[in-house]
Amino acid sequence: MDLFEYAREQTKEKESPLASRMRPVSLDEVVGQEHIIGKGKLLYRAIKADKLSSLLFYGPPGTGKTTLAKVIAHATSAEFLQINATSSGKKDMEEVVAQAKENAGMYGKKTILFIDEIHRFNKSQQDYLLPFVEDGTIILIGATTENPYFEVNRALISRSVILELKPLSVQNIRELLQRAVSDRERGLGAYEAEVSEDALDFLAEISGGDARLALNAVELGVLTTERAEDGKIHITKEVASECIQKRIVRYDKTGDNHYDTISAFIKSMRGSDPDAAVYYLARMLYAGEDIKFIARRMMICAAEDVSNADPMALVLATSAAQAVERVGMPEAQIILAQAASYIASAPKSNSAVNAIFSAMNSVQSQEIRTIPPHLQDAHYKNAGNLGRGTGYKYAHDYPGHYVEQQYLPDELVGEKFYIPSENGYEQKIREYFAKIGK
Repeated sequence: MDLFEYAREQTKEKESPLASRMRPVSLDEVVGQEHIIGKGKLLYRAIKADKLSSLLFYGPPGTGKTTLAKVIAHATSAEFLQINATSSGKKDMEEVVAQAKENAGMYGKKTILFIDEIHRFNKSQQDYLLPFVEDGTIILIGATTENPYFEVNRALISRSVILELKPLSVQNIRELLQRAVSDRERGLGAYEAEVSEDALDFLAEISGGDARLALNAVELGVLTTERAEDGKIHITKEVASECIQKRIVRYDKTGDNHYDTISAFIKSMRGSDPDAAVYYLARMLYAGEDIKFIARRMMICAAEDVSNADPMALVLATSAAQAVERVGMPEAQIILAQAASYIASAPKSNSAVNAIFSAMNSVQSQEIRTIPPHLQDAHYKNAGNLGRGTGYKYAHDYPGHYVEQQYLPDELVGEKFYIPSENGYEQKIREYFAKIGK
């Protein structure tokens, strides 16, 4: 690189977006993703030892996939080459392979190929890479926002370590913003800007774990806000809201509004109003509420307020809770909306919650010492000598798979804890109880 090329690269770097300028160049600068890049973890050790195998980085936008690739580029002694699957074709890959073979044959040097958005390559393009990954000509690092098990050839997956990146935490985003605002070399330190605490909190929460989104917003705020009388640029929560194009919603995750909104959400589902339920769901999501918290509350509502009137409500709520953890935002909002609208639309019953509360009250208020002998465990030698299990009637041996016998302790015979409602599936339960005489 001659002097003019160096000058051009320096100018390009200064004019590049803040998110690009602030990319870490070493492991110590990386924020978040401790589960894969923390000290002692596999990737940390591999980078430090410069002993990398092929990798696939999988995660939402702005979580650091390209960042980790750049860190590897700075740390490795191998030749680091990069292409983007959206704009590259077979010819580009042929050139990379030729260069990799030259590196290995003439210089004894390994070649790392970073392919951003690798899921954009079709099957034949991915197949082309396979033999060169297999024989070590290329160490592949792929980055994708899509599930690699669906979008990347199985053969490539079997030869790669898949590392899933998680959305950055609020504290991670906050740390990156503070670093960017104070950094005078790569960041915005020369602008003498101050970002208020509530603006930092707002950007960190509303960005949904996407560092790029938060950094772009704070850069826009600093570059477009006039200096105050004290000579500094002040980024308030209102300025931050304009820059990230998100209206400020009064929503404190630890305050009254948080509890009021989740309360209204639950009561709307309990009250069979899917429109209100979805509205309050949208308010929480817009304000950056934790999707796992919302999913947990829906599971509780399905069991407490729908119960056996529609047993599928709890099944759907539980599936939704698992799905949102795997999918993440923004798609998780669709899953949550489906579950919330189903729970709100389902027939209602609180029979199960009444049953357990009544039973717990009985356990706490009455001293019960007996379990009917015929129900006691008889799976050990000489249990019969003690009367354990004697006289037990196996229900499946009788017509209709039911036989009358005592199950409650003597002191509670005749007590009723579970009383099914007349709604939904519980009507069938009532009919079954009537049939067997319960």
